[in-house]
Amino acid sequence: MKLEMICTGEEVLSGQIIDTNAAWVANTMMELGIETQHRITVGDRLEDLKNAFIERSHHADVIIVNGGLGPTSDDMSAEAMALAKSEELVENIEWRETLVNWFARNNRTMAKSNLKQAWLPESAVMVDNPVGTACGFRVKLNKAWLFFTPGVPFELKHMIKEQFIPFIKEEYGISENTSLKKLLTIGHGESSLEDSLSPLNLPDGITLGYRSSMPHIEIKIFARGDKAISKLPSVTKKVKSILGIAVVAEDRPTLAAEIHNRLYQSGFSLSIAESCTGGLITSQLIDFAGSSSYLHHGLVTYSNESKVKILGVNPQILDDYGAVSIATVEAMARGARDILDSDFALSTSGIAGPDGGSDDKPVGTVAIALATKHAVYSQMIKLPSRSRQLVRSISAAIAYDMLRRALLGEAVIVDYPSISRFAK
Repeated sequence: MKLEMICTGEEVLSGQIIDTNAAWVANTMMELGIETQHRITVGDRLEDLKNAFIERSHHADVIIVNGGLGPTSDDMSAEAMALAKSEELVENIEWRETLVNWFARNNRTMAKSNLKQAWLPESAVMVDNPVGTACGFRVKLNKAWLFFTPGVPFELKHMIKEQFIPFIKEEYGISENTSLKKLLTIGHGESSLEDSLSPLNLPDGITLGYRSSMPHIEIKIFARGDKAISKLPSVTKKVKSILGIAVVAEDRPTLAAEIHNRLYQSGFSLSIAESCTGGLITSQLIDFAGSSSYLHHGLVTYSNESKVKILGVNPQILDDYGAVSIATVEAMARGARDILDSDFALSTSGIAGPDGGSDDKPVGTVAIALATKHAVYSQMIKLPSRSRQLVRSISAAIAYDMLRRALLGEAVIVDYPSISRFAK
């Protein structure tokens, strides 16, 4: 089965918004062993949409069309599909009744424009949307089924999982069992990871894939068929053995997710004091429900004055060593931990750039510390030629990894091949 995707919308085409829908769909389908082979983005122009539907329908078996199902004049997917099929738009009575009932149930007045969402190409098969007002639909054109989905991410995800995936499994007889193992790494380049794993002799039905999402690189071990699935644990074990400390989590999208999983309802507590990361470490943990079970506080102590008055850092340390120093982050971590006697505390202070560096401490210099009830661990890393955001995100990831390793009783400070450290 050849799967393609057409994304619609001027705001996506012009770069005003990032198309997270396309990435989510591709990743979700890849986990089923189905690779998206072609993807295009088309603006809100009727003729362009019609031509795209016709042209790609000669190449693909299935095309997911995302967006353009709303009530406004720039939502043109249904009309463009009708033109491509040379047929009329017809009101779908079932969806009209669904719309009327939805607005009545939510005590809202339905705008006349919402009725547009019930008009579909004559040959379309309606696809239910239980969480929104835009129904989906599917149409056969040339060799392809075009499956139209709403642009709202929450609605799209429901429709893909509950409607689209069952449809393609039934339509194309996708019944072979599959399984996927994900290994998250930091501190290694994608090419070096592949070089390390390329000599590995993989059993039939098992393939490796790589996904770069800095500061992480995710390795996907995909098994297709029961025989391959039975060998997945042993292959995973071999991959982990080859990569060693590069692997920082299994089946987690980020290190923040790994830390949350380890701290949630663990009985341990965490405090955080951030300077250059500016709340990034704290924010990534707060993304997860239940983080209040372990997170005492996250303090953004950006100025030297706040480090002194809030965290109790001795002004002499700042005078002698500067804000970006081992001495300062150790004092910050101790101060953050002491406020509520937390089990652990993380701290960061650095020069994220693009300005502010010096010969001794160039842009990309970051000091990170972890304080426990028994010791303080610290390191200063070099991240040259990285963007401001990447300096911050890599620093957050390394801080998380220090905490992860402490929780596991492993060496807190380790060497990452792609990241240099200052000698103490």
